[in-house]
Amino acid sequence: MATIEKRASKVDGSAQYRVRVRLRGFPPQTASFKRLTDAKKWVQQTEAAIREGRHFKTVESRKHTLQEAVERYLKFVLPSKKPNSQKDQKKQLQWWADAIGYLSLADVTPAVIAEQRDKLAQGKTPKGNDRTPATVNRYLAVLSHLFTLSVKEWGWAYENTVLKVTRLKEPRGRVRFLSDDERARLLDECKKSESTYLYTIVVLALSTGARKMEILCLKWTNIDFARGVITLQETKNGEVRVLPLTHLALELIKQHAKVRTLHCDFVFPAHSLKKSIDITTPWETALRRAEIKDFRFHDLRHSAASYLAMNGASLAEIAEILGHKTLKMVKRYSHLSEAHTSKVVEKMNQKIFGV
Repeated sequence: MATIEKRASKVDGSAQYRVRVRLRGFPPQTASFKRLTDAKKWVQQTEAAIREGRHFKTVESRKHTLQEAVERYLKFVLPSKKPNSQKDQKKQLQWWADAIGYLSLADVTPAVIAEQRDKLAQGKTPKGNDRTPATVNRYLAVLSHLFTLSVKEWGWAYENTVLKVTRLKEPRGRVRFLSDDERARLLDECKKSESTYLYTIVVLALSTGARKMEILCLKWTNIDFARGVITLQETKNGEVRVLPLTHLALELIKQHAKVRTLHCDFVFPAHSLKKSIDITTPWETALRRAEIKDFRFHDLRHSAASYLAMNGASLAEIAEILGHKTLKMVKRYSHLSEAHTSKVVEKMNQKIFGV
């Protein structure tokens, strides 16, 4: 039940309404209002929230700010993630903290998040470039994970309000792959490069579809010459992935193993032998000399996937080789496998119709 008591303010004598809500099994809740209508409205909302189990969770979410949640996430959650993810997500969470960190978690509503999402989309990166929809969605993703933990583990929030905010539509993934002529020119310039590793690295990327850092951080313990495979223990999606090592790529690695630096486990070490090599300069030089425009190292991965599609690999096979958990990321190559698909349909028709 609820009681509303009218009192006179000790300051100016104006009327105030002190409200007390009592429900069996719950601690009493009190509040004061200047208007009777506000007092009655609060009674209805509070009683309903208590009966539905929402009230005390909401009260808890008002005790903690977003800044506190970010600090807890940075201290206890972020260190368990991969170094690259730590760097990006720390920057993203700090952006949220700077923008609305002063708000309590209860006040971080979908409307507030959507407003900040739009500011993000209109803003610039530290390098002065426009933020892409994919980048904005990554900011929303880490904030969503923070709220999920606030609900499920910390008990600081009642619900994940980020889930009510619409993500920006991302354009179809880029498909830029080397033509036969471009590939020949690039490989020729990589052979001539001042970097003795560049040619082998690029061949590995084209042969296996591995990511740049997966190749650069390779260790000799990852390579099984007897089986002809590379085992990647740490990948972007956190799963172990095995890459076939065949033909030219295998021969180059075997040759490289004969002159490997002893007491260094990196396949492609820097001069210090304490970390992997940085190929940014020789790679850009090779591209310039080969006169190849609008091409990034990651596009070697797209090239490998495109060549697989054009040589009859199914989307499921491409996804497995590249290490994608779903077919969504490899749909971009579907148009390249049309000839293979047509042959499959033709073969089926010949079998069932005899024509």
